[in-house]
Amino acid sequence: MERLQKLMAHAGIASRRKAETIISDGRVTVNGKVATLGDKADPQKDDIRVDGKRLRLNEELRYVLLHKRRGIICTTDDPEGRTTVLDELGDNFSERLYPVGRLDIDSDGLVLLTNDGDLANRLTHPRYESEKTYKVLVEGAPNEKTLSRWRRGVRLDGEPTAPAVIKVLHSERRNTWLRIVMTEGKNRQIRRVAELLGHPVVRLTRTHIASIELGNLKPGQFRQLSKIEVNTLKKPKSSGVRRQQEQRKQDRY
Repeated sequence: MERLQKLMAHAGIASRRKAETIISDGRVTVNGKVATLGDKADPQKDDIRVDGKRLRLNEELRYVLLHKRRGIICTTDDPEGRTTVLDELGDNFSERLYPVGRLDIDSDGLVLLTNDGDLANRLTHPRYESEKTYKVLVEGAPNEKTLSRWRRGVRLDGEPTAPAVIKVLHSERRNTWLRIVMTEGKNRQIRRVAELLGHPVVRLTRTHIASIELGNLKPGQFRQLSKIEVNTLKKPKSSGVRRQQEQRKQDRY
């Protein structure tokens, strides 16, 4: 017997945290009865359904890296009928895959899709501090004072953002390319912070999720991760952002 949210994560339905919400919303049944948070079940004996579909644990785990194009929705479906990241994969995979985290419609770059709920949770839950790296073109030329403020964190929705690693790459006409490494991902966070600091985003591309990099994939292309890449993702890794925080504390003394 296992908790339903754990079974759903193993089946690739959602991360454990998201699965808890799905259960609380009354979308899960066990042997015909609506489940509640904390319920357990045996997938070999019990009829477990999510939105009326039978939960199955025998699917092969898949890990797909997609170079999302701008204009593509980073979700499994869209009420407005717009193209989603799943549409980009076509009929190449029979498994039910889900994007790990989000990348807004105006941005492009690396999106990881998988049916491994445990890994999705490791890469998205704040306590794991999984790093995401972005190459960002902003208007103007942020000075060191502005960059320092961005690195330390600013307030969004009444809460401070987590520290970030930011490096100036080069200038392009009147704009500046930045490399930004973050361990959190509030809704459109980079765009909102950049706007707040007076340097709106012109272009945003995600290049890395943890140890996985976009590489030479062209927009719209995708590939499966190797076993080595998957195993590396599953290993705990010290955050470079956290190391920077610790170093700054040491520098004060």
